[in-house]
Amino acid sequence: MKINSGKIWAYSIAGAIMLVFGFCVATVIITSTLPVENSDTNMMYYQQADANANKLIKAKIAFDKKYKIEYQTESINLESSVLKYRISDLDNNPVDTAKIKVIITRPNNHKFDQTLENPSFVDGTYVFDSVTLPVAGRWDIMAKVNVGELQRFYNVKADTRAKEVFEY
Repeated sequence: MKINSGKIWAYSIAGAIMLVFGFCVATVIITSTLPVENSDTNMMYYQQADANANKLIKAKIAFDKKYKIEYQTESINLESSVLKYRISDLDNNPVDTAKIKVIITRPNNHKFDQTLENPSFVDGTYVFDSVTLPVAGRWDIMAKVNVGELQRFYNVKADTRAKEVFEY
């Protein structure tokens, strides 16, 4: 039996189109089963952050013209992590009127989120009660700081397995 070479190209092209369509369907099915978490770098959905990007940048600049934020926690661990922040003016005088809200979250997974509010003010430092982290690894620590009308978001990445902390 001899295969007509004129028909083999038509079958190959039709097969390739069906294969690509099958891969597209498989991609949609597989990705729809995976959990997708909303971005909340500024404690809001990314759509809100995009819509208010200029306001957020201006608020950060205005805050930084008057105040400094320092994340003073040396490291976090699973058993008892105490978060500490120092808010000071540009002359390095502590500010005792700040309101701080902190969310501790895993990157791209909000299952273990913990919200901290109402820290105690000890020796010029805002101290949050001890937090127990359920899983070892990297954590995002997002703080929203308000001093009067001024507001700033201050986010760091920390890891229970290392002492390094990175601001983002």
